[in-house]
Amino acid sequence: MAGLYLHIPFCKQACHYCNFHFSTSLSLRSEMLEAMLLELELTRHELNQQSLDSIYLGGGTPSLLTGQELEGLFEKIYALYDVADDAEITLEANPDDLSKEKLKILRDSPVNRLSIGVQSFAEADLEFMNRVHNAKEARDCIEMAQHAGFDQLSIDLIYGSPTTSDVQWAENLRTAIEYGIPHLSAYCLTVEPKTALADFVKTGKAKPVDDDQAARQFEMLIAATRARGYQQYEISNFARNEQYARHNSSYWQGDPYLGIGPSAHSFDGARTRRWNVANNALYIKALRQPKPEIEIWSEQELLGPEERYNEYVMTGLRTIWGVDLSKIRDLGEAFAPYFLKVAEPYLRTETIRQEGEQYVLSGSGKLLADRIAMELFWEG
Repeated sequence: MAGLYLHIPFCKQACHYCNFHFSTSLSLRSEMLEAMLLELELTRHELNQQSLDSIYLGGGTPSLLTGQELEGLFEKIYALYDVADDAEITLEANPDDLSKEKLKILRDSPVNRLSIGVQSFAEADLEFMNRVHNAKEARDCIEMAQHAGFDQLSIDLIYGSPTTSDVQWAENLRTAIEYGIPHLSAYCLTVEPKTALADFVKTGKAKPVDDDQAARQFEMLIAATRARGYQQYEISNFARNEQYARHNSSYWQGDPYLGIGPSAHSFDGARTRRWNVANNALYIKALRQPKPEIEIWSEQELLGPEERYNEYVMTGLRTIWGVDLSKIRDLGEAFAPYFLKVAEPYLRTETIRQEGEQYVLSGSGKLLADRIAMELFWEG
């Protein structure tokens, strides 16, 4: 099985923290969708006729698309690919886009899962982040989506913001959990380079992220979700009844996926990774060239055994599946002994637990996930 990702690079306005590729100008919208249809044609053989287990529309703001635009994309996908009957088909959505009318359009489309960018149920947080929607819309859209029959729902929340007190974070978690949403993604606010937030912090207009506050709110997140039956199956992702995000799980487990659209990444599941040019006009222009595949791929890399080891350790440790020693052995005879040697201090302190051939982070280890992974990287 394989996954398909489509990057819709348009937003109504720029969130202060966001460093993804997007444009607030919709002037190239029709040309962009035409180009994406062309790229779907161009790359139709790259997954070696594997069935699509998941389709994910991200961005940007895919919920800006009209019913007709969505229909055009799905018609092309279903014409070119074998889509599994039970495929997970996710659309990222902003709360302000999810009117009753829009939800009906989405219900009539192949979309069967919504990932809603709520971020917070507090006005102060939303204003600080420069989100388009308000706190009422954050609540209303969930209720409308559930009423429309979307049982597969996920919402994003952000903690660690200077405007998010512990009391407010607890209220955000309580609100989300009481809606009975089966999947939550919660991320610490990060000050990314070349964002408005980075400029605000640099000039003193905003406080930097407080590491102690972020760690405290992360622990609150784990406690609140565990108490209500959620499983933390990845550092930032929580699910009830094993309703894991199939598409993202395939990334973490190294499955193949194809990325369509500007800045989209692709991976063949073995050694080759590439990503498209992160420029709307250049992407569109490239698809009109005689050899567009040369023009749209801004870079391609072949992963050697060391890179594959490092990537597997980084992604595997973030999940409940952990790192499987047998998979490390498959990368070369030197890797398993090296991993066991560098993991030993963390096994002694029980930040990593051994479960047969699996090595997983403990609760305390999850607070140090990135640092531990870097310490385990190959240096042979």
